[in-house]
Amino acid sequence: MTAAQLLAQRDGVPQTIKEEEVETVTPIAKIERSRHELVGQKNNKGQVYTDVNDMFYASEQTPVFFTGSEVIKEAIRRASVGTSVAYPITPQSEAAALIGELYAEGYLDEYFRGESEFAVMGQCAGASFGGHRVFTTTAGPGTLRAMENFPMWAGSRLPIQVCVTCRGVNSPLSIQPDTLEMHYLLETGMMIWHAETAQDLFDFILKGFIVAEQPDVHVPIATCCDGFFVTHTKDTVELPSEDLCLPPYDPYRSPVPVMDMESAPIRMMRDPFVMKSNYISYSTHASWQQEVHAAVERSRKHTIRLLDGLIDTFNIDRKILIVASGTAVSQSREAIRLMENQGIEVGLIKIKTIRPFPTEELQEATANAHHIFVPEFNIAGWLAKEIKAVLDNNKRVYAGPHVAGGMTLPSEVIVDEIKKHLGMKVASATDRSAI
Repeated sequence: MTAAQLLAQRDGVPQTIKEEEVETVTPIAKIERSRHELVGQKNNKGQVYTDVNDMFYASEQTPVFFTGSEVIKEAIRRASVGTSVAYPITPQSEAAALIGELYAEGYLDEYFRGESEFAVMGQCAGASFGGHRVFTTTAGPGTLRAMENFPMWAGSRLPIQVCVTCRGVNSPLSIQPDTLEMHYLLETGMMIWHAETAQDLFDFILKGFIVAEQPDVHVPIATCCDGFFVTHTKDTVELPSEDLCLPPYDPYRSPVPVMDMESAPIRMMRDPFVMKSNYISYSTHASWQQEVHAAVERSRKHTIRLLDGLIDTFNIDRKILIVASGTAVSQSREAIRLMENQGIEVGLIKIKTIRPFPTEELQEATANAHHIFVPEFNIAGWLAKEIKAVLDNNKRVYAGPHVAGGMTLPSEVIVDEIKKHLGMKVASATDRSAI
């Protein structure tokens, strides 16, 4: 039954389906369809539990004009989240407050403020151990303060979602956009997706729950966006009806048993061999870490189906390519337009997932490129390092331009950096003022 038919059924409208329609209409299945017993039924808010395939690909999408923070709220309205724990830190504070409004309206079972970012992530773990779908938000210094919990989530196989609204982490204090914290998250054992737009952010939140909760995955996910550029800027976003929601999380599909002190792997923490320095202890931990990272890799096949690939490509037959993620992609689009006006042809690769990393996709997409530029909003140039690590002839990869500390990255800066690297004349400030 389609989403439209489910809504009509909810509203008491009789549905007449001809026999030939039943035979010819094949439900869309980007990912394995939910077998949850509540699909097609209503929750206490009157929302119909709807398979993610139907919500995104078989229901009407309505355009709205929202900020990224409002989009987070609307995603959680439709996500059947059980628990959300909040702690204020810019720029995610508004989203956390809006989720509190959803709790007041009855869309969540539990919502409260933690004592600190570290406490929030521990409390999220408790709720997930208890069988709830869990969502939280953080940013910048909050991400770093909570950091110890993220590999704990992954090692405990908890499919919690944290929305990281990236901002500066360094001193002197900066609340402006900076993706350095994503660098620190890379090896935590979490899936990491990076949204360019508010539309990406909405889609990634709902689809992220579905992928993270697959039995052969079942690890946490960090859904990242660039603070302010996405969270506080309004954009047109297409949303499914708020009368639809995801099926609830089913903890009984977890690949590991409920983790108390009597069940592995948590039980190992009280067993003598783990508390001593010996080969068995080391091997136990090493093998479990390998399994967690393997689970992230297993998410690849589900992610490819739901996100239509780990990357998007545009004109990759060209000799000059820009490879970027997040809002650096948006800046690159305008830079490419400016260069087209000057007769310089440049292609674009948008990376949507950092973990799993699109290794094979990048190798294929950059096969014909002579020059690869990686603009970033961080001082480390971590994405360029990731790309260099998987490409042959990685001298083609130029780490930049990248800015840090909340500085903006105008499209003109990308153009100038590319032209300088290629030995071309760059317009001076005087030249620009005369235009």
